[in-house]
Amino acid sequence: MGVTTTPSDDPYRWLEDVDGERALAWVRERNAHAESVLAADDDARHLEAEILAVLDSPEKIPDVSWIGGRLYNLWRDEEHPRGLFRRTTPASYRTEHPVWETVLDLDALASAEGESWVWHGASVLRPHHRRALVDLSRGGSDADVTRELDLETGELVAPEDGGFYRPEAKGGLSWVDEDAVFVATDFGPEPDGTPTVTESGYPRVVKRWRRGTPLADAETVYAGETSDLYISAYRTHDPGFEREFVSRALAFYRAELYWLSPGGLVLVDVPESAEAAVRREWLLVELRDPWETGGRTYAAGSLLAARFDDFMAGSRDLTALFEPTPTTSLAGATWTRHHLVVNVLEDVVNRLHVLTPPGADAPAGQAWDRRDVAGQVELATTGVRAVDAVERDDVWLTTTGYLTPTTLALLDVAAPGAAPEPLKAMPSFFDTAGLTASQHFATSADGTRVPYFQVGRRDLPADGTAPTLLYGYGGFEISLTPGYSGTLGRAWLARGGVYVVANIRGGGEYGPAWHQAALRENRHRAYEDFAAVARDLVDRGVTTPDHLGVQGGSNGGLLTGNMLTQHPELFGAVVVQVPLLDMKRYTHLLAGASWAAEYGDPDTDDWEFLRTFSPYHLLRDDVSYPPVLFTTSTRDDRVHPGHARKMAAAMLAAGHDVTSYENIEGGHGGAATNAQAAHMAALAYRFLHDRLAQD
Repeated sequence: MGVTTTPSDDPYRWLEDVDGERALAWVRERNAHAESVLAADDDARHLEAEILAVLDSPEKIPDVSWIGGRLYNLWRDEEHPRGLFRRTTPASYRTEHPVWETVLDLDALASAEGESWVWHGASVLRPHHRRALVDLSRGGSDADVTRELDLETGELVAPEDGGFYRPEAKGGLSWVDEDAVFVATDFGPEPDGTPTVTESGYPRVVKRWRRGTPLADAETVYAGETSDLYISAYRTHDPGFEREFVSRALAFYRAELYWLSPGGLVLVDVPESAEAAVRREWLLVELRDPWETGGRTYAAGSLLAARFDDFMAGSRDLTALFEPTPTTSLAGATWTRHHLVVNVLEDVVNRLHVLTPPGADAPAGQAWDRRDVAGQVELATTGVRAVDAVERDDVWLTTTGYLTPTTLALLDVAAPGAAPEPLKAMPSFFDTAGLTASQHFATSADGTRVPYFQVGRRDLPADGTAPTLLYGYGGFEISLTPGYSGTLGRAWLARGGVYVVANIRGGGEYGPAWHQAALRENRHRAYEDFAAVARDLVDRGVTTPDHLGVQGGSNGGLLTGNMLTQHPELFGAVVVQVPLLDMKRYTHLLAGASWAAEYGDPDTDDWEFLRTFSPYHLLRDDVSYPPVLFTTSTRDDRVHPGHARKMAAAMLAAGHDVTSYENIEGGHGGAATNAQAAHMAALAYRFLHDRLAQD
């Protein structure tokens, strides 16, 4: 059996030169080909227009944040492709047509400065809410700049006027007080030549920077090792409980938290694999591995609580707020002023519980009061976000399902039995009549029960003719739950397609154990799970391999790359988006070194198992592969575009059916504007329709 590529022989290495003239000429040629076959006719243009109408719809729910009694939102539409940072009042937001005040117009700013600014978020200083730190990216890359915004005037505060400004790099600023911030960024080499970034390209040093002083004079708070992942610092702003912390991310799934106490830096002594967070008087610890402490062993996936001061003084009186079962996992925990809302997944369906901590005079280890939130929707995702965790006890409650448009409600968790107050509802972007969503379970190669969701026509004939799109991710403990997508509905479901989401191992659907079951040398389990779902769809008569397509991005691109190379017989078309594919080189490309805990280190003996799921090295010149579409972004500074470029080039040289498109902007998200996102989505759906809908 012939090998197309080998670790020591890479004829396409030149495509790793992101902005190289030769590489970009190749990209332009492949883009022109993709446009000619997928975007040149009226149907393609209509499909793209349908998708863009959803993305630009003025009827979308404005996602808001409560800041100082007003509601702020970042809004993109046809007239404002870069976005408006705007605000309104709570009373106005409750109306059908809120009145918005523009705070910062990103399109105007980009035009005035000649930059392709993409919004990365804002952090507002408490308690007066007069200033914000705004992160802006050129073209959507992870590297960005931070600028100070005066919320009262809507003006960016120039450095010469005392404004904080962080030059472009991966990192960020966080407020200490009105005149100081923590800054984590690339400060340039230290005097001895040591870089101030880690091997993964993230900040290694965090400093305290005082207003009106040069960044070069900022005081070092903590310096990690170059082998670390990311160093940062932050201050909690709960009145009476203000504290400062340093977070040292050693690797994915391993971190240390330090308290900047009056006496110096003190380690919060929890397992490195745990996630620790401090809120008011409480320390919360979410476990990824079992923890034996205080004469008891707590299971992986548990959520524990202790009084912070007692814990730092040596007490190990912990209260288990959540303990997993074989079918449940912790989806999240959200503080309000007086309560903690715990979001639990039970067979990938949300259940909400409100916990109330005991009073200050209660003995250590006393149980927290617990009550359930009624009215949970089956086969839907319920999201919870505090309105203002410092001052209020209400939460934003978002509910969304594959066939149920997203709704936003306000729930007062301090009032037992209170019903959510509906605020906004997304319109229905496609006709759901005759459609149904259901949950099924496939059996993987080792006997593991793997859930998946299926959306399609209720009267679907069991003859295998339905064009079916199977989506997955399976990594980094990320769960895939139901969600409404007008884009998917218009471009796929309304055109007769079936949509399937596989909850394979590597994700977080059943907690840390579900994730850890597919780490490193066990990665094959994620791919076996996915293949099992594909076979189950065929066995149930939903589809056949000729009509079954697969799609995934980033780690999901690695998944679909492995489906392409390991199971070409199962699929009629494959879409691989912003992917990892060359697992021999991945740690040397951009942020790749940060994922060694997930996949392994190819520069060690780990290569022996990494090579078994490196699609670039699994290509064979005597295998017939299904048609494949690769998409990526030139400005993706997280997953290198060279992965997709090289794989496409190798397959093209071997004569396979390959289409490749690279967006110039967009970063790891693939698109910087709604128009770009619509174009990228239309290319993928048109490709899938063309390959899967034919008899």
